Amino acid sequence: MKTNKFEKAGELMWLFGLVFVALGVAICSKANLGVSMIAAPTFVIHEAIENLSSFFSLGVTEYLFQGITLILLCIIVQRFNWRYLLAFAVAVLYGYLLDLWVLILGSDPFEGVALRWVMLIIGDTCTAFGVACFFRTYMPLEAPELVVSEISDRYRWKINKVKWVVDMIYLVTSITLALVIFRDVDKFDWTTIWYSNFHSMGLGTIVTTIINAPIIAIWGKLLDKLFDYRPVFPKMYKVLGREKGENNKETVDSVE
Repeated sequence: MKTNKFEKAGELMWLFGLVFVALGVAICSKANLGVSMIAAPTFVIHEAIENLSSFFSLGVTEYLFQGITLILLCIIVQRFNWRYLLAFAVAVLYGYLLDLWVLILGSDPFEGVALRWVMLIIGDTCTAFGVACFFRTYMPLEAPELVVSEISDRYRWKINKVKWVVDMIYLVTSITLALVIFRDVDKFDWTTIWYSNFHSMGLGTIVTTIINAPIIAIWGKLLDKLFDYRPVFPKMYKVLGREKGENNKETVDSVE
């Protein structure tokens, strides 16, 4: 039956996911109000090691951290799936896209507090769009999304609970890394939290956590009206075999 939807967008959703998640994170970083809890560990680690070598760009730090995350995933679920290697390949692509956006946008914070908050919302909106796209494709996911999906599947736990626990682990990891690496908690000033950040965490991190879910849900409903997620390459779909794509799409709007 002929529809008004953009047909066979399965692979396009994956491309949109990569591009817009990286763009959103780069914009939120320039807002200088604190990045999301999922992105925070990478930013903390990068701040600590960026002076060691020019090799450790933000994007490189990101895919190395995702690689460690995937190793931990294998230990937690007590199995290895060859698709985890594809997830790491996606992480590498994402890392270089993140570096590209940082190069294009620059790393200096936006000027003016009002502009920073506006750009944080824009960055969060871009990231939410990318996440909604990721969960509407059969293509490999990045480590954070894959961790939630695999743990939920392995232990038959509800995906919303797994998502909440994973988010909290990322947040605790970020705070712990900042405390252990920098040892400067005495320099934290509550009076500056509304216009600055402390090792990439701040009021913006809390705001992002609150608004992330409804924005993803809105984008998801809009995407479902405009796109048909069938693959352009059916043979590749059979090889990758991500039969959980529809389940991920249905759950993420109520979970994120």
